[in-house]
Amino acid sequence: MSLDFSTLELKDKVIVIVEDDLPSMRYYETLLMSSGATVKKFRTGKDFIDFINNKEEKIDLVIMDFLIPLINGIDCTRLFRKERKYVPVLMITAYSSEQTKSEAYIAGCTEYILKPVYPENIYFLLEKYLKQGVKSTVSY
Repeated sequence: MSLDFSTLELKDKVIVIVEDDLPSMRYYETLLMSSGATVKKFRTGKDFIDFINNKEEKIDLVIMDFLIPLINGIDCTRLFRKERKYVPVLMITAYSSEQTKSEAYIAGCTEYILKPVYPENIYFLLEKYLKQGVKSTVSY
């Protein structure tokens, strides 16, 4: 069974990817291509923070790596949460530490997922957080 991301109807959604690893960035992009979502990409935490500080653009979901240059994913999430409390932040990382996982949730991550992440997992998370008519029930 193949997954069809276009069935998610994400044409009005904006997904931000913060990832310094080019193959991972391309992987997420490829998965999202047929969904119709607008994808914004940042390779450093500083670029992401500059973007959210300077623009009032709509963001529906963030895919965040932990180990990114200049400002790590936890600090990015903490800063992002000051203004955008209910936008889902999915931390997808190869860094498996219980302390980091706890820090990520305290900072405001909605999900903490270890790499490798398979297409069906991405599909499930997109459907869970972005499906039409479904509001996020995340509370902080």
